Amino acid sequence: MASPTSSLGFREVLRTPAVKRLWIAQIISVFGDFLAIFAILSLVTFQLHGTAAQVAMVLVSFIAPFAIISPIAGVFVDKWDVKSTMIASDLIRGLLVMTLLFVRDIYTIYGILFVMSIFSSFFVPAQSIAVRTLAPAGGLLAVNGLMSQAMQAAQIITPSISGVLVDWLGANACFLLDSLSFFASAGLVFSLSIRRQASPVAASASSVRESFLAGFRFIFTHSAISFVMIAMACGMFGVRCFGALLSVWVRDILRSDAKLFGLLSTLIGVGMIAGTQCLRRFTAHITPQRIVVYGLAGMGLAVLVTAVFSSLIATAVGMLGLGFFAAFNMVTSQTLLQQETPQEMLGRVTSSLMSLLAISQVLAMLFAGPVAEIAGIRNLYFGSAAMLIGIAAIGLTWLRRPAADVAPA
Repeated sequence: MASPTSSLGFREVLRTPAVKRLWIAQIISVFGDFLAIFAILSLVTFQLHGTAAQVAMVLVSFIAPFAIISPIAGVFVDKWDVKSTMIASDLIRGLLVMTLLFVRDIYTIYGILFVMSIFSSFFVPAQSIAVRTLAPAGGLLAVNGLMSQAMQAAQIITPSISGVLVDWLGANACFLLDSLSFFASAGLVFSLSIRRQASPVAASASSVRESFLAGFRFIFTHSAISFVMIAMACGMFGVRCFGALLSVWVRDILRSDAKLFGLLSTLIGVGMIAGTQCLRRFTAHITPQRIVVYGLAGMGLAVLVTAVFSSLIATAVGMLGLGFFAAFNMVTSQTLLQQETPQEMLGRVTSSLMSLLAISQVLAMLFAGPVAEIAGIRNLYFGSAAMLIGIAAIGLTWLRRPAADVAPA
């Protein structure tokens, strides 16, 4: 398998105007998304006094469409115009989030989030195609790192801002900013020229069913992609069991409020930026598969530290560690998929990964709420740590096989 190395750094790829505009659009859109999600979590947890199960259901509503819609969405994204798909998704989501200005019923909030995510299921694979199309030669890892850092920076800034805005102005201020961010992102995408070459393979698989099955055949017959997808899905289950109830951990274990919840959440972004900055030096010497496995083990240790000590300092250290090692998984895996997947199948492969990750997250959150209420949230965190470390151990055993332990190119 090719190593996701890059001859270009962040500064070099930002000299490409199209990459720079796409990156800015990502920053604006993700900033707005995090504002809205943290506002909803704060609203449900601290104002509506939601139970652990109700808080988890907020994220279930947001993630479930990725599990259901993504595989089919990828088929259409591989056939549709990428630019038009991204713009339409942004505009529709911008209008949908505006409806949150007038809603305080928790079940209606669930429904709005669900519909918004249906359109996100089309946007994400289209954006992945845009990244591969616009990235200069030797700059794919760097561009993916920049796109990931946009999310990380938003995680640093927006939780604290969201906590303050909800406390001072109410959740509507966050919803309004999120709506505006979608419209701004659509405007920046409109300014891009995204042209991918037509593929005879894509044209021959004309029906939705044929395209769908062709994508799955490629995934299951490509060992590198299958490995990354399975490892990420299993790891995501353990991580989401931890992250879905962080606001409840802050309220019940640390005995604090929405402001601390926001501040602790920013530390995940700080850790992810640090991890992304270190990633390039690791990819030069370690196979991508091992980077994914080491990241899972590191995330498990971070959750374990939080659960063992159950203090503010331990939680802060855990957040930093979780973000640091999550960056190893996110950026490496995304770059691997883009490198190893033919252009005409990238939408389907990206969507399949989204679906698999979403299924694991939904199952985790449906599992996390009831278990936390029965066994206690601390024991849930112990279980999450054990799962992540166990998956990493299985992965390392698998990689010790001579056929799997391939040196990076």
